Amino acid sequence: MNLLELRGITVTLPERPRPVLAGVDLAIEEGELVVVSGPTGAGKSTLLGVISGLVPRFSGGTLAGDVLLEGTSIVHRPPRERAAEIGYVGQDPAAGFVTDTVEEELAYGMEQLGLPPATMRRRVEETLDLLGIAELRDRDLRSLSGGQQQRVAIGSVLTMHPRLLVLDEPTSALDPTAAEDVLATLTRLVHDLGVSVLLAEHRLERVVPFADRIALLTGDGGLRVGDPAEVLADSPVVPPLVELGRALGWDPLPLTVRDAKRRARALDLETVTPDAPRSSVATQPSSSAGRIETPTAALSVRKLAVARGSVTVLDRVSLALHAGSITALMGRNGAGKSTLLWTIQGSQKRAGGSITVDGSDPATLSAEQRRSHVGLLPQTASDLLYLETVGAECAAGGPRTRQILDRLVPGIPDDRHPRDLSEGQRLALALSLVLAADPPVLLLDEPTRGLDYAAKRSLAGILREQAATGRTVLVATHDVEFTAQVADAVIVLAEGEVVSDGPVRDVVAESPSFAPQVMKVVGTPWLVVDEIVAALAREPEPQP
Repeated sequence: MNLLELRGITVTLPERPRPVLAGVDLAIEEGELVVVSGPTGAGKSTLLGVISGLVPRFSGGTLAGDVLLEGTSIVHRPPRERAAEIGYVGQDPAAGFVTDTVEEELAYGMEQLGLPPATMRRRVEETLDLLGIAELRDRDLRSLSGGQQQRVAIGSVLTMHPRLLVLDEPTSALDPTAAEDVLATLTRLVHDLGVSVLLAEHRLERVVPFADRIALLTGDGGLRVGDPAEVLADSPVVPPLVELGRALGWDPLPLTVRDAKRRARALDLETVTPDAPRSSVATQPSSSAGRIETPTAALSVRKLAVARGSVTVLDRVSLALHAGSITALMGRNGAGKSTLLWTIQGSQKRAGGSITVDGSDPATLSAEQRRSHVGLLPQTASDLLYLETVGAECAAGGPRTRQILDRLVPGIPDDRHPRDLSEGQRLALALSLVLAADPPVLLLDEPTRGLDYAAKRSLAGILREQAATGRTVLVATHDVEFTAQVADAVIVLAEGEVVSDGPVRDVVAESPSFAPQVMKVVGTPWLVVDEIVAALAREPEPQP
């Protein structure tokens, strides 16, 4: 008997003429990990919401079909009655918090189940160690970074020992190492304890090696379920490894770096180089050999210090970014990336140092003046959305807003309310508002969360266009594949300090954690699939 089964699930949401899900069938067995994939807005969160009981109870609309847990219908059972056996973590972990501290949040669900105090204490300790968050035990949830909040949210569900874990974008706010740790933990739960895991994820490069099956939402309400290699053979959303395999005609398609490296031995890349080397952009002012320095910088930060109480968040950070550059800001969760962006924007108070943006210090400007100097996309992009419809937001943002939105995520109706959009669609709308304002400096905090590969490719093109017109772009991101696609340079933060900076090809090659899949397979200087395809199509370069 299957652990969970969906039979003929059809979901129609308000203001959407077509069903989001149309006659969907899905069976999940004991102890398997199933990845839900599909284009942005295809209905991944809706599918997970049906299983958790949140849809249509809190989304509105209508639901037809049945949901069975070990053969018993639970379609009319409210979420609170499913929580003991089906643990759910949404895309916005902070929205689900109900206590003040990490330890309290981990214990809360068990309190509602009436577990003995000794059992609760043991499970809290086990989960703190399992997720590597023991040092956060007494921290206020509001003081955590986005990635730290996500790990706590996962932990608050794990302590209840559910039989099925339902996770919506569980690694989207995590740095590469933390994401691998969480996925390794989920794999241990699957193989060692027989827990079933159903997770939706856009960054397939992270999760495909762990998947037993992939459930692909086709965008028209349908669902394809099968072996990962079979489904990805013609899927519209594929990770770089599969994209490389499809481009080069490899059969079977590689799903892991190890498989791809074995196939790549036959490639002749010794006599070719990438078509367009990335520019070497100055970052932290330094006398290092080979560093390009120019007299002025569009964005200059010198000896910046930020503290929260007795905790130093940024410690004497210095950097200089020049007009026309795209720089990726990377580092572990809690390294200070978001704090740096907000301090540059002028809203975060600093303990020392100076910041100059286009000749002015943003901290001395009014909110309106800041917007003309710096455009900031916050990590919680929906904070920028306050009007009743997508059309109203686009109108308020100016004539280019709708044009940018259609390039990122086409087809969103003007009459849709922003709260009814998927996480990726809301991010795309907020991002369109920021980009349409044309500030000289763009600060983007995790701008690819919830975006599929096509949308990220469009975003990369838009940012390159912005840079070509002289704008300066600083992107805080954990998305190594997007960094490889778009960045000229990379700055790596650790414990509030700059520990590495320089051209993208150099910095990402320094650490396996930040290396894109293509570089892991064929080595430096290769970053993306397009470079290899273009190079192999050219005539070999003459040897001296």
